[in-house]
Amino acid sequence: MDLELALERARIIRETRAFFDNRDYLEVDTPLLAPDLIPETCLEVFETAYVPPRGSRRREEKLWLIPSPEIWMKKLIARYRVSMYQICKCFRNTESRGRLHSPEFTMLEYYTMDADYLDSLALTEELFRRLLEPDSGRPISARSVSVRPGLRPPFLRITMEEAFSRWAGFSLYEAAEAGTMEAEARRLGLNPPSGLDTAALYDLIFIHAVEPALPRDKPVVLLDYPAFVPCLAKKNSPALERWELYAGGIELANCYSEETDPEEVRRYFKAETAEKEKNALIKHETDPRYWENFLPRKDGSGFPAGFPACSGVALGLDRLVMALTGRPFIEEVLFFSESMFSSGKT
Repeated sequence: MDLELALERARIIRETRAFFDNRDYLEVDTPLLAPDLIPETCLEVFETAYVPPRGSRRREEKLWLIPSPEIWMKKLIARYRVSMYQICKCFRNTESRGRLHSPEFTMLEYYTMDADYLDSLALTEELFRRLLEPDSGRPISARSVSVRPGLRPPFLRITMEEAFSRWAGFSLYEAAEAGTMEAEARRLGLNPPSGLDTAALYDLIFIHAVEPALPRDKPVVLLDYPAFVPCLAKKNSPALERWELYAGGIELANCYSEETDPEEVRRYFKAETAEKEKNALIKHETDPRYWENFLPRKDGSGFPAGFPACSGVALGLDRLVMALTGRPFIEEVLFFSESMFSSGKT
């Protein structure tokens, strides 16, 4: 990364902080290591351990590098009940190492109280407007870095049902209900292995038929993901209150109206933990009592309070810098590219 791009990256991070600080979001700084994680079957993690000093009676403890700060931030939301944000390093294992991926990356995660996923979408558009303002907070020495005007809001909004109808040629929900998803995949020439469930077939079709066809001339928000793909988002049958943001065909952000029902959270943890135990390459602990963070409790005023209604966004900050500066490779916006680590040389 040259100096001009380094200055532009620093500006984007500085302006992002100012954006949330000016709206009275609490900036938090949570651990990168965790004794347990939220089970997510779509990703793998890094395992490490705390080794106690010699002579200590403590045992060695397994720890995991966080794939996102969600596990910690939701505990803080249950405690403080305020809007908050964090910019931190995150870690994901076994992903392809190339144009868009790095095992260690920078995440911006923000939660807004008394908000749903559409409120978060409006907030994210405001963030983009701020970052795209001419010379907003940009030092003169960094102004030669070209910022792409095609990212300016409003974003193009397309429901997942509309996206499948337009680019895969069938109704997502009708196919799921009729059990014809595998036939649709074969019609598209994807030849899925037998035995895939509806969620896996949906994912296969989305990755190979829908995602590559998304418009690239302006940001696209895919809304209302199917409820048969499990996640901790509120359900609005047959869809989830969830969106993902794409720019130039690259996924930048993922957002939910957060699930607040403790029983739904407990059920999700139980099912996903079982799946993780069965299929994960790198198994990790999960907290069977995590759902208790969502139970009603007595707050300072003595009134019952459960987990507050809120919406959260996880945005890949390295990819955001790529999008804003038109860089095609993630290593171009990192101070030390992954290739430097893979060789063990500096």
